[in-house]
Amino acid sequence: MAKVYVFDTTLRDGAQGEGISLTVQDKLKIAQKLEYLGVDYIEGGWPGSNPKDLEFFRRARELSPCHAKLTAFTSTRRPNTAVAADTNIQAVMESGVKTVALFGKSWDLHVLKALGTTLEENLAMIGETVAYFKENGLEVIYDAEHFFDAYKANWEYAMETIRAAAAGGADWLALCDTNGGSMPDEIAAAVSCVKETVEIPLGIHAHNDGEMAVANTLAAVKSGAVMVQGTINGLGERCGNANICSVVANLETKMGKHCLPTGHLERLTESSRYISEIANTTVPHNQAFVGKSSFAHKGGIHVSAVLKDSKTYEHIEPERVGNQRRVLVSELSGASNLLFKSEELKIDNLAEKEVSRDLIRHIKEMEYQGYQFEGAEASLELQIKKATNQYRELFQLESFKIMMEKRTNEDILSEAVIKLKVEDQVVHTAAEGNGPVNALDNALRKALEEFYPVIKEMHLTDYKVRVLDEKDGTGAKVRVLIESRDAHNSWSTVGVSQNIIEASWQALLDSMDYALLKQQKETAKSASAATHA
Repeated sequence: MAKVYVFDTTLRDGAQGEGISLTVQDKLKIAQKLEYLGVDYIEGGWPGSNPKDLEFFRRARELSPCHAKLTAFTSTRRPNTAVAADTNIQAVMESGVKTVALFGKSWDLHVLKALGTTLEENLAMIGETVAYFKENGLEVIYDAEHFFDAYKANWEYAMETIRAAAAGGADWLALCDTNGGSMPDEIAAAVSCVKETVEIPLGIHAHNDGEMAVANTLAAVKSGAVMVQGTINGLGERCGNANICSVVANLETKMGKHCLPTGHLERLTESSRYISEIANTTVPHNQAFVGKSSFAHKGGIHVSAVLKDSKTYEHIEPERVGNQRRVLVSELSGASNLLFKSEELKIDNLAEKEVSRDLIRHIKEMEYQGYQFEGAEASLELQIKKATNQYRELFQLESFKIMMEKRTNEDILSEAVIKLKVEDQVVHTAAEGNGPVNALDNALRKALEEFYPVIKEMHLTDYKVRVLDEKDGTGAKVRVLIESRDAHNSWSTVGVSQNIIEASWQALLDSMDYALLKQQKETAKSASAATHA
């Protein structure tokens, strides 16, 4: 298979996205995960632009030798300035990198208006800066900024800038759709033209302002580009960059290209979600290849077909990109959905028609009332356990009371008092919290931890409230979704009521129940393993 090189710019172009703020430690973690994924180039930042990037390159030297080439980003020398006297250029030299991504102006509009210099001086800036880095032993990737807009506006000058970079000794020419407004046929035509003009290998750097970045990147590869630039999950300025996850997955599974080391494509989903977590973003559930919903099936007809042959509704096997098939249970479900769940959860009698039919009817009624189990699979599993008589109640609520007090110019104080029956003992305790739900969570934990220490290992990571009947105003029914996690897993639960405290209690209760259910499973599994050892 033909090799296509992967140039990741999450740490530089991705960090320019709105709401993204990476610490030096964040950048080091992401760099290590990109190395784990197996990309060829990691663009770490612009050493001359800020102290954070300077510190990153300094600390990156301490990382173990790796497959990826750590790359610094910078611009051509300033107009009418010697290359050796340009502080940005010297910052790259001091960073210790062996590869530089150097951008220069391709569009005469930018040269004349943004730089405020002549077209001839711009050509000299490009050629001299490339030559300087080459003379100092660096690999040079020349990023032709705004190339496709330049090609459409004044193709003769755009090609002159490319020839200037080639004459300076550039190792790569990366053509940039910086404004992100080009179409695939325009990209293909321009890349083909450049390929006929220079012998240097070509790359593509596409932005996503027209929702075409991935398509444009693939079109460039079809026309001869052998380097793809982009970011994990498509992070980046404005509408983002080409999504490396989608680009690489398409190249390897659809176009017969070799991008990552053998076996590393299976690390794609894990890497996508890890980097999203570090960047404090979320991977859209419907993101291609790596999203939580990208191999999720909800309609009963779909599920029935997938159980017979996954190719009926899946374009690739999810395991190829490290993802997994999911079957959702909702008001659209049929017996096939529950059959899949029974196999997944290893529940035998769920396959019985009467049990299955009653459970489907019950779930559909609950969803009519406002529950949503496709986003709360822990609550769904508990419903299945109850329907199949495999649920054991470990504690019972006798009562709880929540008190709130507001004093002038002071925050509201919240306290929850709870009474539970646990293992034939009545536990009566109280706890404060930042709000009524937090106080209730703290009181419930306090009551249970003595009996079930596993509760100490879990914590809530997300709490969402959705009003279901807006027209009813403050008396509307609400749905509460809670996400919890321990050291190894995360799970989601749901509650619905016209009272937000009651809805929150239902979701909290399911969350605790599920944590205890998981512990029971693990204990039983360990006991079984010991018996057979």
